[in-house]
Amino acid sequence: MGLAPGTWSALLSGGGGSTGGGNGGDLLSQSQAASLISSAGITWSSSGNCSNRDSSSCTSFDGLRRASADGAVALKHAVGGCGLTITGGTETGHAAGTYSHANGYKLDFAMVGCLTNHITGNFAYSGVRGDGATLYTAPSGNVYANEGNHWDVTFTG
Repeated sequence: MGLAPGTWSALLSGGGGSTGGGNGGDLLSQSQAASLISSAGITWSSSGNCSNRDSSSCTSFDGLRRASADGAVALKHAVGGCGLTITGGTETGHAAGTYSHANGYKLDFAMVGCLTNHITGNFAYSGVRGDGATLYTAPSGNVYANEGNHWDVTFTG
């Protein structure tokens, strides 16, 4: 799907209904985030085949922080031909907290070997989270938690 002239620059500048300040804190709408993500070659799936933020069976990007979308795009560029699939976004049903899915800081990525190899081969091991997830921290500060069946990624900047 191609973007209309000016759409890409509007998406990159956070225009078109975003809120919040600069520095990647802008909140994106479902369509803004989906456009950025799909333009980078990243796919997404949901068990309910939906994007409703209020349903835990959906995968929503509504309210995703600009820095999180940019981080997902940067990750895709870093892994090249490795296929990335987002399986969790801002929808209800995730753990609460400041740096949570609901607040737009986190995305879940399907577990694939090429992504795991990139994370474990390039990012610093940084311990084990309280729930037992092994943690890796990228030079950017983004934290990757191996939750067994997916990578839970906190985009911090």
